[in-house]
Amino acid sequence: MALTTKPVEQSDLGRSRSGEGADGTRGDGDAVAARRETPETPETPRERVNRRWNEIMQETRVAQTGVQILFGFLLSVAFTSHFRSLGTFAHVVYVITVVLGASATASLIAPVSLHRFLSGQRMKDEMVEVAHRLMMCGMVLMALTIGCTLLLILHVVVPGLLSELLTGAVMLWFVLSWYALPLWLRRRAARRLEGEDAA
Repeated sequence: MALTTKPVEQSDLGRSRSGEGADGTRGDGDAVAARRETPETPETPRERVNRRWNEIMQETRVAQTGVQILFGFLLSVAFTSHFRSLGTFAHVVYVITVVLGASATASLIAPVSLHRFLSGQRMKDEMVEVAHRLMMCGMVLMALTIGCTLLLILHVVVPGLLSELLTGAVMLWFVLSWYALPLWLRRRAARRLEGEDAA
């Protein structure tokens, strides 16, 4: 009897470590995710830095595609015949939009330059931190570029203050979906973890 009990206990222990119950099914998803973030996670500091860097690079590629398409469109607008007939307001908005688009492009491509100049210098921690800040700055600039582009187009198509109102509504949605929602989710997760620790 003793010989058959010991393997069963080891098997159960193995299941619990992998997030499975005694019946072989997966445990609660939140509990598994929480266990992955505990200090017992088999991820070294170097592996964590590399993972964060790879994630930033993947996110940057997505943002770069959008801002490059938008910036290319903006550059072509100035060479159209209709652009010359636009008023001073549209020209000012266009100049601001092009400057914002160029700045967003520079911020989102800057992590590539970081990697090229600092690769092999044992500065991956600093690279991750700086790339994160550049990514956040680039996202803000890209949102402003989109807003100004929308204002420029709507000002030509929609008469009166309706173009400003529509642009303001779209920018409000950008703020809510890009910034307010992630911050709210992060704070809610922090409060949940604090409640679990207190319990």
